[in-house]
Amino acid sequence: MGVAAGPIRVVVAKPGLDGHDRGAKVIARALRDAGMEVIYTGLHQTPEQIVDTAIQEDADAIGLSILSGAHNTLFSAVIDLLKERDAEDILVFGGGIIPEGDIPALKEKGVAEIFTPGATTASIVDWVRANVRQTTGA
Repeated sequence: MGVAAGPIRVVVAKPGLDGHDRGAKVIARALRDAGMEVIYTGLHQTPEQIVDTAIQEDADAIGLSILSGAHNTLFSAVIDLLKERDAEDILVFGGGIIPEGDIPALKEKGVAEIFTPGATTASIVDWVRANVRQTTGA
């Protein structure tokens, strides 16, 4: 986990039952166009599948897109699984329809950043560049 050289590797995932993935695809493309390696997992992924993919792909970060309202449960499950599998060096960030009031608890749980509707792709790319390798020790 957390490669020291080469492009930043990001798993972009859509956990849970949410079937809307346009935003996740836009973010995946923006990260790719910025020179990052992106692994898009597709729709309806379980937290276990997402963490397995991140570990197998030696990802530096996981970006979760959640529009279903299950953000508290799904972010927590991914964070807990990373801890269980000694993969806490994989940074978790995300976005979607997440109430402002839920963001502090998610960050306390270990989510590095939350992007709400209106965040630009440039701001997300800049944040990933500024924070992922810094956090993973590269």
